[in-house]
Amino acid sequence: MHPIVIIGSGMAGYTLAREFRKLNPDHELLMICADDAVNYAKPTLSNALVGNKAPEQIQLGDAEKMSTQLNMQIQTHTWVKEIHADRHELVIEKDGQQNVQPYSKLVLAVGANPIRLAIAGDGSDDIHVVNSLIDYRAFRENLAQCNDKRVVILGAGLIGCEFANDLQNTDHDVTVIDLSPRPLGRLLPAHVAEAFQQNLEQSGIRFVLSTTVEKVTKINDGQDYAVTLANGQTLVADIVLSAIGLQPNISLAKTAEIQTSRGVITNSLLETNQTDIFAIGDCAEVNGTLLPYVMPIMQQARALAKTLTGQTTSVHYPAMPVAVKTPAAPLTVLPAPVDVDVNWETEELEDGMLAKASDAEGTLRGFVLLGPTAAKQRLTLTKLVPDLIPAQI
Repeated sequence: MHPIVIIGSGMAGYTLAREFRKLNPDHELLMICADDAVNYAKPTLSNALVGNKAPEQIQLGDAEKMSTQLNMQIQTHTWVKEIHADRHELVIEKDGQQNVQPYSKLVLAVGANPIRLAIAGDGSDDIHVVNSLIDYRAFRENLAQCNDKRVVILGAGLIGCEFANDLQNTDHDVTVIDLSPRPLGRLLPAHVAEAFQQNLEQSGIRFVLSTTVEKVTKINDGQDYAVTLANGQTLVADIVLSAIGLQPNISLAKTAEIQTSRGVITNSLLETNQTDIFAIGDCAEVNGTLLPYVMPIMQQARALAKTLTGQTTSVHYPAMPVAVKTPAAPLTVLPAPVDVDVNWETEELEDGMLAKASDAEGTLRGFVLLGPTAAKQRLTLTKLVPDLIPAQI
């Protein structure tokens, strides 16, 4: 019997391996990854500074520890070059040597890559992205060398705002730039986004919105950067961080004639169009939905682990609120489905607001909780929202 092969060592890959081992301690498992396969929780990266966590304190286990813990072979610094779905084989490459690796089932847990803007200037190659512990280590090392602690962040989405709050809380001078007129523009209705922005601004974070970066140039003998914006403004920074979003990694899937759209297309069983090939995590577009958050990954891993042990199980998405790690403006969001028309009702509170999105029938489909008082409503409201993908009976 050939092994079940997981490509990718992120949260999705490791969570699946852990869930599978609960059900089947013996079947051969093989994880293949292009990096060092250190296990860590990626959400901790955007608030590790205020928690005084060094990069080495974030990791939960190296490849050797995880291999022992999960009774799983882990091949690090190994690239999957080709998938031959008809033969259930992979062509893998390590240290310049290529080999064939057979599989019984294959799981793509290849994640998503940071979107990189085409930015002019001799400083554009120095723009940091933080999508892994390796990235974060480089960012922290560079940050430690900053004399004036001036940080420019590209992107006022969830990750950009979390990093901004974390950096501001550790005495950095933070400016956030976004093309949108408001932070978290895709997640929040306008009036809540404005209140959220005001709370972050009161903590000292600056926003420059409705514009974008055109050029990043080295100045002061390469010690600083001039960040030139489309609106004519120029900012000076010690370090520039890009957090404008992620794109699912679909290139490997495409070469194997696995159907893709924004992500790797799967059904509710997380099956692709190729027999015995599945997708999970940030790369997986399940029934047309991409959800790059922790809770959906957990739901996917539990369901797929059962399917891989012979208990065919569809993924079930209950209502899953997202907590945004911005202590200056505590925020919990349950986005309403994009294909549903909703009306927002907002209740102003002393320390924030509670906004509810209801459909034409009056059913609650989403909500936003801003501030500590509103946050107490999370469980009560979540129970009222229909499942995103209902449980299969």
